[in-house]
Order: sequence, then structure tokens, then C-alpha cells
Amino acid sequence: MSTNFGFLQNEWPQIYESALKAESSVIPDPGTACFHTRRTLELVMQWLYRSDSRLHPPYQQSLSALVHEPTFIQVAGHGIQTKARIIIEHGNRAVHADRRVVTQENAVAAVRELFHITFWLSRTYARGPKPADTLQFLPVLLPTTSPVPPATKAKLQELETALSAKDAQLSELISGQAAMDAELQQLRAEIAEARKRNEAAPDTHDYNEKETRDAFIDLMLSEAGWELKQPQDREYEVSGMPSDSGIGYVDYVLWGKDGKPLGLVEAKRARKSPHIGQQQAKLYADCLESKFGQRPVIFYTNGYEHWMWNDMEHPPREVSGFYTHDELELLIQRR
Repeated sequence: MSTNFGFLQNEWPQIYESALKAESSVIPDPGTACFHTRRTLELVMQWLYRSDSRLHPPYQQSLSALVHEPTFIQVAGHGIQTKARIIIEHGNRAVHADRRVVTQENAVAAVRELFHITFWLSRTYARGPKPADTLQFLPVLLPTTSPVPPATKAKLQELETALSAKDAQLSELISGQAAMDAELQQLRAEIAEARKRNEAAPDTHDYNEKETRDAFIDLMLSEAGWELKQPQDREYEVSGMPSDSGIGYVDYVLWGKDGKPLGLVEAKRARKSPHIGQQQAKLYADCLESKFGQRPVIFYTNGYEHWMWNDMEHPPREVSGFYTHDELELLIQRR
């Protein structure tokens, strides 16, 4: 069977089988695909915390806690962590929210991010042959039909409960006395040697950082109630920029009900400081204010650091997410 995850089969058969379940459901059943994508991520994280002695299990060993643990971010990097956060959010929606909010586009994004995470896993830790850095996720390999009927929300919740009970036993193994037994210590030594050998060659794989950043920003805006369904919501053209053409394109504009801009978002690459976009965002705000007579609140981000700048009143400050329509409206009214 053609699959995006064949490189996992020899060394990580359990992760491979779980990834196949996610991949096979993307088109016929997006909610189930997002559930299995999150489940596969859980298996990846369990393997990592068991096998890499540099990772320190947090006190609370939920998937979110494992992903946000500082030693994991240090080992994997913010890019891989952001991919994991996208998977977690889509998986949670599949189980706990209205299934209709989980779209095929969401499922494709989740499985694509899983591909890059598992590629990083294999590229970093494989003791045998590792995948070529040129390997890329191919949507054409996604099956159009599923061998099983779509799962209901109740069925996914039941399955989640059963898997959580099984995972609790592994958590005890990771953090308990068994973590110091000779067999595990030998495994960790072998993994450390493989990692050292694999990391000796530069990783030139294209992890599609821009897609990850955009998907994560879209997800955070959606959580704040911004649906981004209209063409003017993204890449909005403005005039009056200090360039030869005078034309610029705002990454995101957050519109009020009266058709005036409440906010704008300027996004930069994940490897760059979000502050690089601060001046450009200010110029965009100038253009929008000139056109609509209302100055929007400015947000600038690189996907994992987010800054809000209500520049008529306060200096920029770091925020955990984007503001809702009502919150932005209130800020502007207070001016």
C-alpha cells in the first residue's frame, strides 16, 4: 500500500500502524483522522520520553504537558512543538467539539504535520536506514475511501478512554523505578549513539515552516472567533506603502461588523523574531487608517511568539493569543 509513513514501518511498527489509521481516514472521515493523528502523536511522545534521557517527564503527563515541557522544546525545537500543538487542537476538537467543525482541510493539515514530526523522529533516532531529506508529504497518497464506516463522537470518546487507561501504565514505567532497569538503560545508550550519528549530517529536509505557521495562526484566530472565510480576510491589498509600487499586502485583517478594520496580523517566519514585522505592521496600520478612518490594533507573530500593539496608547506586549471581535471593538471604543 502506498503511504506517506512507510519509513516508520521497520523501527516503529506501532507508530506506523497508528499513522496509517490517520492517513486512511482524512478524506472519508476527517474527525476520525484527527483523532488518530493525535493518538499517533501520543505514541511518538511516549517513545521519546522513554528513549531519550535528555527529556524530563513533567509531573502531569498529559499530552499537552509533554509537548510543552522545556526539555522537549529544547530537543525538538519550536517548529516541531508547534506542529504537535496543531495536532492536539484538531484531535481535541474531533473528540470534544461538534464534529462539523473538523473539516477535511483540518485533517490534511494534521496528518501533514504528523508526517513532518515522524520524519524528524526517524531522521534523528533511527538505528537503521533513515529517510532521505528530500522526502515530502504527498496528499495524492491519501485514500479516498475507508474500509470502516465513519466513527461517531461517542465511539471516539470511548476509544480515547480505553487508550488513556493503557497509557497510564506506560506513564508509570517512564517515571517509576522501572525506568532505571538495565534493559531501558541499554536502549537509551543505543538511541543516544544513533542520534549522535544521525545528527552529524545536516538535516536539509523541508519541514514546510510557512504552512505550519499559517495553520497555527489560522487555528488561533479560529479559537478567537475569526472564521477567515472572505477573500479580504487574507493578503488584503493596501496602497500608500513606502515602496516603488506603493502597494502592500496585509497577512490578515480582522474586520468589524461595520466593515472597518479592528485588527491586523503580520506573520514572519518561525525562525525569525516576530519583532522584524513590527515596523511593517505599523505601515499597514497607517494605510488602513488612511482608507477607513479607523486605526486597527496591531498583532505581529512568528507562529509561537505573539505580540499585541495598540500603538495609539501603549507599547507592544506579548500575548498568548489573538483577541475576539468584542475585545478589539472595546479597545478601539476606549480610545
